[in-house]
This record gives sequence, C-alpha cells and structure tokens, in this order.
Amino acid sequence: MTNTRVYVAGHRGMVGAAIVRGLIARGYNNIITRDHAELELTNQSQVENFFLSEKIDEVYLAAAKVGGIYANSTYPGDFIYQNVMIESNIIHQAWKNKVNKLVFLGSSCIYPKLAEQPIQESSLLSGLLESSNEPYAIAKITGIKMCESYNRQYKTDYRSVMPTNLYGVGDNYSLQNGHVVAALMRRLHEGKIKGVDEVIIWGSGKPQREFLYVDDMADASIHIMELSKEKYNNGISAMCSHINIGSGEEITIRQLAEQIKSITGFKGILTYDTNMPDGTPRKRLDVSILTATGWVAKTTLTNGLKKTYQDFLSTYKKSVENW
Repeated sequence: MTNTRVYVAGHRGMVGAAIVRGLIARGYNNIITRDHAELELTNQSQVENFFLSEKIDEVYLAAAKVGGIYANSTYPGDFIYQNVMIESNIIHQAWKNKVNKLVFLGSSCIYPKLAEQPIQESSLLSGLLESSNEPYAIAKITGIKMCESYNRQYKTDYRSVMPTNLYGVGDNYSLQNGHVVAALMRRLHEGKIKGVDEVIIWGSGKPQREFLYVDDMADASIHIMELSKEKYNNGISAMCSHINIGSGEEITIRQLAEQIKSITGFKGILTYDTNMPDGTPRKRLDVSILTATGWVAKTTLTNGLKKTYQDFLSTYKKSVENW
C-alpha cells in the first residue's frame, strides 16, 4: 500500500476513471479527486486554492475537453480555450506547490497529418496538423511544452504521454461528440434494435487507425509515472520529452466497423459517405521507447470491443437520454 497523495484530474472521464481503477489495483490508498462542481479547472484561483490546501505529491493530468471530428469542427474555440486553461492552471500550481511528479496525458493528434509512419516522438512540430482538430492539438502541444519548459527551468519531473485512439469502459457514446468506436457501437446497436437495413458511416472507411483499450492506457501511464527519472529520460531529450503509448497495431475504419457490426449483431449493410471527412489518412504510433521500458499492451482489439459493448449495454437504457 502507498500513502502517496495522488491527484487524478478528470477522474470522471474515461481515461481518468481508468487511472483511478489502476491506482487502486496497485495499492494506492490516498487518491484525491474533485468533480466539476467542486473544482472548476479553468478557474485559476480555484486551482490555486486546491493545491495550497491538498498538499499533493503526484498528479495525473487527464482532465480535458474531448470529442470526435464533429465536436472538434463545431466547437474549436471551446476546445482550445478550455484545454489550454486546464493545463496551464494545473501544471503551474503543481510547480508552485512543489508537486514531486506529474504525468500529462496528450493525444496522438499532436502529430502532423502526413507524418511518416509509424509516428516517432520526434515528428512533433515537423509538419501541418489535421485541420479538423487543430485547436485541440495545439492545446495538447502546449501542455507538452509546458512540462518540458518547467523541467528545463525549474528542474521538475513532469512527464507527457501521447496515447493513440482510446476506447473502452466509460466511453462517451454520443453520436455527435463521441469518438469513432463508441459512436459506431451505438449506431449499429440502435440499427439492430430498430431493424434498419442500412447504417451510413462518415468517410470512405479507408483511413487506418491504431486503437488502445483504456485500462491498458491507464496501466501504461502509471508504469511511466513509477519509472525512475533516469529510466524515463533514457532515449528522450529535454526538447522532445514525451512518450507514445499504443498497441503498435492498426486497422482500417471499415475493418473496425465490421468487427463492431459482428459484436453488436447488426444484420444490415454498412454504407460509406465519401462526401464526409476522413481525417488523417493513417496514424500509427512508434512505441519502441515505451516497450524499451518493459511495457506492452495486454488487451486485444476484439476482447476490448467486447468489454466495451458490455459497458455500453449496461449504461444504454439509463443514459441514452443524456447522450
């Protein structure tokens, strides 16, 4: 058991909740959380008072405004403002209050749209971003660079991890604001129960994506937090200090949709609307730095999708009105 006072920012989100589960499984018994009503993370004075009073040892910065292509395209101002404010407030107050260690959770959308595959950490800032989620990506890059800059100036030990596309228990199953796995799962499930003959999917289905089950992501984040400073810094530099987290495998959106179709039991056909955006054509992360530290993903895509569908079914009836 460990009495380390660990603050998980964003504990009600899919990633934050998984980190809390992972910490509890590892014996952490002093986990600090606050929901939105208790602590507004975009409010500088509230975050300052929280850190002053709680005497935090470690921080997992998983709080963020997140969403799929539709949400990013519709609310770009919200995405860049809220994420930059959350990161700035937490990272700065962590430093001011002498927090020992911090892990900032980014996103693979920080990388250029046409980055060489698989994407290495050094690809950051080497080309143009995907336009549909550029504000969110810029905000996440800001968080990475804040951690790097505080490490360089103040000798802090703030680390950044870049997960690939995540899915799993606690996902947002909104049709408009959910990510691809969750949104597809809901659409195909509803198609099944309504008995429709066809479900239309945005884009061509050709883009390739890498997916990681959220509890694997949480396990990797805790693994990285627990690494010694020397082992974490092995293979990275002060100006490129983040680490990719992924499964190392990729699948087309069309193949993903067929897997979800099979798991949900939808019997109709899938039609692809090529007038809608595809996003980045391919995005697989190079995870060689991570694997060199001794961590590999444990959950296969098939098993992860089955677990996610069970979570979806358990929450569908009581939550559908709020999605």
